[in-house]
Amino acid sequence: MTAVTVPRIVREYFELASSQDHEAYLALFAEDALVEDEGGEHSGTAAVRAWRSGAPLVTHTITEVEQSADGPIVTCTISGDFPGSPFAGLRFHFEEFDDEQVKVLRIRPKAG
Repeated sequence: MTAVTVPRIVREYFELASSQDHEAYLALFAEDALVEDEGGEHSGTAAVRAWRSGAPLVTHTITEVEQSADGPIVTCTISGDFPGSPFAGLRFHFEEFDDEQVKVLRIRPKAG
C-alpha cells in the first residue's frame, strides 16, 4: 500500500483545529471558502467564522488518510464537550486548496 502524502495545509488545519487560536485557524480559509458540515453549507469568511464560533472545541485523532480524485480525505475520531463524544468516523474531504488556504472542505460522517 502506498502512503498518502498529506499536504502541509491539511496538516496545519488539524494542528489549528484543536487550538484556541481562532484567528490562525480562520486564516487557513480562503475569502470565498465553502465549508459543509452537519448538512449545512457555510460560504465566505463571515459564514465560516460564524460556523467556527458555534462549534465546540474538539480534539482530532486521525485514523485514516486516503487520496480521492477530489483531494485527500482524512478520517478522524473527534472528542470534546458535545453529546455523543467521542465520535468515530468523521471524514474531512479537502476538495480545493493550495499551499496557503483551503477553499472547499466537506465534513461528513463515514458511510456505513
